[in-house]
Amino acid sequence: MTLDDLCSQFDQMDDWDDRYEYIIELGQDLPDLPVALKRDEFKVQGCQSQVWLLAKPIAGEPVRIEITADSDSIIVRGIIAILLICYADKTPEEILAFDVRALLTKLGLAKHLSPSRSNGLHAMVKRIRQIAERVLEERCSEEQRSLAETN
Repeated sequence: MTLDDLCSQFDQMDDWDDRYEYIIELGQDLPDLPVALKRDEFKVQGCQSQVWLLAKPIAGEPVRIEITADSDSIIVRGIIAILLICYADKTPEEILAFDVRALLTKLGLAKHLSPSRSNGLHAMVKRIRQIAERVLEERCSEEQRSLAETN
């Protein structure tokens, strides 16, 4: 599903009960994270529910980031699914350039999520952005080492 598809789906729904139901459906389609990966080191701090988020660079040119996440809350799983639509297999630059606040406003989520869910969502976005920044820093370090070796 693309971001445009997601926005179109939200636009077609008249009320928030339908939208919450759709968010839950998105979460149900999210693959479960294996129990072995539901460790404290992958937990997102700042979420009321338990959320585990992993990301790794995908080799290639350009480098992309693969994100996997899960939660023990069905609504939060749906929010994760929305974030994966936004960020999945994007470059670090694309992740850092994406305006998630504008999307949340467009979907109406900004004003319909409880404060604790909103805080959790922003904690997940912060974590994803930190991972993107770290991948960029590592890539810059590798390029500097490569330049130093050739000189």
